[in-house]
Amino acid sequence: MKIEQIYTGCLAEAAYYIESNGEAAIIDPLREVTPYLNKAEQNGATIKYIFETHFHADFVSGHIDLAEKSGATIIYGPTAKTDFKSHIARDGEQFKIGQLTITTLHTPGHTLESTTYLLTDEDGRDYCIFTGDTLFIGDVGRPDLAQNGDLTVDDLAGLLYDSLTAKIKPLADDVIVYPAHGAGSACGKSMSKETSDTLGHQKQVNYALRASSKEQFIKEVTDGILPPPQYFAKNVAMNKGGYESIDDVYKKGLIALDPQAFENIANQTGALVLDTRDPQVFAKAFIPNSINIGLNGQFAPWVGALITDLKQEILLITDAGKEEEAITRLARVGYDNTIGYLKGGIAAWEASCKEIDSVSSISAAQFEAAVIAVDHLNALDVRKPGEYETEHLENTLTRPLDYINEWTRALNPQETYYIHCAGGYRSMIAASILKSRGFENIIDVAGGYEAIKATGLKKTDFACPSKAL
Repeated sequence: MKIEQIYTGCLAEAAYYIESNGEAAIIDPLREVTPYLNKAEQNGATIKYIFETHFHADFVSGHIDLAEKSGATIIYGPTAKTDFKSHIARDGEQFKIGQLTITTLHTPGHTLESTTYLLTDEDGRDYCIFTGDTLFIGDVGRPDLAQNGDLTVDDLAGLLYDSLTAKIKPLADDVIVYPAHGAGSACGKSMSKETSDTLGHQKQVNYALRASSKEQFIKEVTDGILPPPQYFAKNVAMNKGGYESIDDVYKKGLIALDPQAFENIANQTGALVLDTRDPQVFAKAFIPNSINIGLNGQFAPWVGALITDLKQEILLITDAGKEEEAITRLARVGYDNTIGYLKGGIAAWEASCKEIDSVSSISAAQFEAAVIAVDHLNALDVRKPGEYETEHLENTLTRPLDYINEWTRALNPQETYYIHCAGGYRSMIAASILKSRGFENIIDVAGGYEAIKATGLKKTDFACPSKAL
């Protein structure tokens, strides 16, 4: 028996490779499927099944491409409906992988088709459960994504409680829990950084499993849920209805463009120029009106949160050799319309004597000096509301990056704004967006709040906690 968790940190997503006696199964595969095919080939195994725990909202699964290339059968749980060939399993239906048995446990609540897969080993012992977004380590899936006219958030939370109580909690304490996500995913609110645990330990420490009643469970699970990112519903639709082959996405995106061709296509198509370099490198020189979302951070989720049109054509600027990675990570969240990249990067652009722009970026010490020198300055904290409420610099305005499309209109383009986040990644995204919208006097605080805390600013300059402004 072989069980391998394939964890992708930038998405906080876990896929799984299971193998026994030359047969393999993949659970919740990512969009790019070659790694799964290669793994099976290297092990001399045939991929027999692709198990989907639910219609994922935060990424586009690779189930369709993988089924086409491997011949495997796509399995969904009860009530699922797809526009492609799949097997909709009955509650309790069993599937064989070599000497292993996978049993379908229908566990609605996060979504109506949400399903947990129980793996029984060669000796007939319940070994682990693949819980998708039903049960995380330290949390459970948010119950607000599948609400409709007939079902409220509380209704779905109640279904989730019933699923956990009837299907999950009765299992043995030594059963291993393998979820679909870890800390950083927007599919829950307080996930652990750990990516697996025993069910027995989760019964002791997971607040949702410790709830003494359904009423308490509903209250605790629904409290403090932020609105889902705008791309979630669009990814669900792609996972249900199908999508373009990843091979075709690469074919149209991996086109090297010299500076003149790049500029011409940008002007002709209205494509978004997306610069994926490190924030501080971007700040020094970039193509005017380009947006910075660095590959070295939560790239795909921020693209999904901020670029509202899934069909938006995109032109890329990357570090050398990072073009395919950028296209892959865009496709993982459904952005399939990359139409080329700048050959030679920003150095080629500068060598061609084309216009460049920059963002002023100052150190925390310089920010401290600016705070001391004037009675008032406009300081925007673009961290999430919970981060701000835990601790923030007095007199800063909370302007979460997630909602920049809503709060930008309240700013004055003639004013100077100092922007910070926690470490400098999100603040440069915000700065680049504001620059593209005509705000010229934008100053980024490098290192963000963590660096600011290390300055000589008095402790009284910080409020902990404080109501967001």
